[in-house]
Amino acid sequence: MRRVSRPHPYIGSLIAVTALVAACQSSPPPVPAHRAGFDIPLAADTIVVRNVVPRNTTLDALLRDHGVEAEAVGRVVAAMTGVFDPRQLRSLQPFLIERSSLGALRLFEYEIDADRFLRVSPAASVSDLDAEVLPIPKTLVESTAAGVIDEESSSLFAAMKSAGERDDLAIALAQIFAGEIDFNTEVQRDDRFAVAFERYQREGRSDTYGRIKAAEFQNEGRIVRAIRFELPDGTAAYYDEQGRSLRRFFLKSPLEFEPRVTSGFSLSRRHPVLHTSRAHRGVDYGAPTGAPVVSVASGTVVAASHDSSNGRMVRVRHPSGYESYYLHLSRFASGIRAGMRVNQGDRVGFVGSTGLSTGPHLHYGLTKNGSFVNPIAEHRNMPPGEPVPASSMAAFNQVRDRAMAALAASTAGRRAE
Repeated sequence: MRRVSRPHPYIGSLIAVTALVAACQSSPPPVPAHRAGFDIPLAADTIVVRNVVPRNTTLDALLRDHGVEAEAVGRVVAAMTGVFDPRQLRSLQPFLIERSSLGALRLFEYEIDADRFLRVSPAASVSDLDAEVLPIPKTLVESTAAGVIDEESSSLFAAMKSAGERDDLAIALAQIFAGEIDFNTEVQRDDRFAVAFERYQREGRSDTYGRIKAAEFQNEGRIVRAIRFELPDGTAAYYDEQGRSLRRFFLKSPLEFEPRVTSGFSLSRRHPVLHTSRAHRGVDYGAPTGAPVVSVASGTVVAASHDSSNGRMVRVRHPSGYESYYLHLSRFASGIRAGMRVNQGDRVGFVGSTGLSTGPHLHYGLTKNGSFVNPIAEHRNMPPGEPVPASSMAAFNQVRDRAMAALAASTAGRRAE
């Protein structure tokens, strides 16, 4: 008789356990029932880009460069028809793009200016996009700032930055005192400034500046003050404490930024290119290529031309027999052409090195009744504009007193730091 061996009882138990474990491992986990009102968690699929518009680009290129699919780019442009002209896209303006990893657009926002922004987002129909221009919510806050030009902050821009403010405010301050101080040549160490201004706080965006209400600049021991005052007819201008206008017939400099005078007015100067002695009937300002050049006074453009000697040149005719010349420009400002009317401070071109030039600079010339005169000397002789009318002096004094108190508080706060 054949004997059959039986397995040990412990081995049977082990086999059963092993089979159970294998079954559990091979079975998929149960899917929980989705409860109404709760989102199903999904993997993150949104890419967000925040930046400013680069130079020399288009809306089409901007969207494509940041991963928006070609079909979506076309729909963005189509949605903007009648709402915003894509050709008006400006460099250095902030924008936001939200898209999927596959390039589907979920949101595009572009800051048109300090007050408005463009928004393009999916419409109710998945295949369509909505475009709209919306106001930027903002809150007005009265603010002050004060600073000093010193070793660490050797320019108005640097001193303004040290005071916690941006270049925009420095430029606005310089424009107010442009008839009194040449910020290109006359700013010295230990000069000081104080300014009372409007600040607009914007939700989710950087602050912007409104009007400067009052300002003070101490330059080489003298103090120049400016108070903004609105006349009964609605026009506003800046005046000193006595109500005298700070506006001059000519600006002291044709440049918005801070270059240096590299060559003054002279009846005999060795030309750096021709190597011969000849009259230098103007002032040369060393400045980077692209620095804005402005008209020193209101007038009419006589010529916007180009030749081998002067390069790109703008000539503007002003009242009282004056004409101003701006030479060696890299390009003309938008719209500048013969016959165009320009106001004092309007841009006419940008610094360059065209024509007979050894490097980027602006040659600024001035004629009076057809003869060249020294621009710097001529500016000193210019009379001020119209003062505050006697009938408005009482109202002006009230505005002045409030403004002076704000400036005093600003400078006192800086001394306490």
